[in-house]
Amino acid sequence: MAIGRKCGWDMLLKADSHHYAVGLLARELCRVSRSFGRTIAVSLLPRLSRGEPLWELPALAFLVEVLHCLNARQCGPSVLQIISRHLRSQCPERRRLALRGLVVLSKAPSMAKSIRSLNESLLELLQDADTDTVQMTLSVFINVLGLKIIQISSPTALKFLEALRPLFDNEHSQLQQLSMLLFRELMEATERSKSLKPHVYLSLVPFYFNWHDENQRVAEASRRALFGAAKFLKWRDLEHLVTMEQPWRFPECLLEKDRSRVGQYVHQALPFLESPEEPLRKLAIKFLGIAARSMKQEQPELQLICQALQGITDDSPAVSNLAIETLHIIRAPVEA
Repeated sequence: MAIGRKCGWDMLLKADSHHYAVGLLARELCRVSRSFGRTIAVSLLPRLSRGEPLWELPALAFLVEVLHCLNARQCGPSVLQIISRHLRSQCPERRRLALRGLVVLSKAPSMAKSIRSLNESLLELLQDADTDTVQMTLSVFINVLGLKIIQISSPTALKFLEALRPLFDNEHSQLQQLSMLLFRELMEATERSKSLKPHVYLSLVPFYFNWHDENQRVAEASRRALFGAAKFLKWRDLEHLVTMEQPWRFPECLLEKDRSRVGQYVHQALPFLESPEEPLRKLAIKFLGIAARSMKQEQPELQLICQALQGITDDSPAVSNLAIETLHIIRAPVEA
């Protein structure tokens, strides 16, 4: 009756929705009897291990739904072998099902070290165009690192940072939030290395702006990630600033401590002038104004700042007036 209410029997008779219906069947079976679902899942493992094309997709759909009923220590290695094969599948649905199963397995401490062997495949999936795929991949990494039982080597951490950076400003807030939470976990699981520092420096400005995001979950994830970066870099004053929640002090603190990267920070801040959120546009103007005061007149980034502020004419009065005032302050020493 439960399956009928969800049109499961009709879906079961159609080729394109058959595996969805099998997954629904598995969920309902587990509600009636977890042991029954577990027994069927265990009997499916050999068939999935052999890779029988006609059975693979519906069997995988069933397995994923009852995976929480299995003993991870006993069945985990077999399931992980099956999942790792489907992660490399050309079929998007198989990859999504494999990732759903991996999210469940990643919560088991006994599976953490084994899942680490899939890092290369999972890092590739962070660049996938499918939002759900990226979201589940991030969740897997967060679950594994959150167990605090494995260490990440510097070369692997470098690959993580390169894959995560584009996600910090992703249009999907869930991906933003998860990518920054993963960054925090990564900083705690990685040994400090000089090779990582340049990449950590480049995360500071995105975290600062996202700390002011109107989405509170994104803002909190940004704050935690910024604290993780400060702790990794051993910047005690920046750690204190984040702990005391004093974001207005961040630009002076950053630009005073790291003058050699002011130009890079300017390039990172400029896109926020076009943010759909007015507070972020105003924040970008203030940040650029502070950066400009620490730059020499011949620096090309100073001209970029002036040109960008001059172009803010069709914005709200509050933003336009702030841009004009900031531009006047920047040019004041020259005009004097």
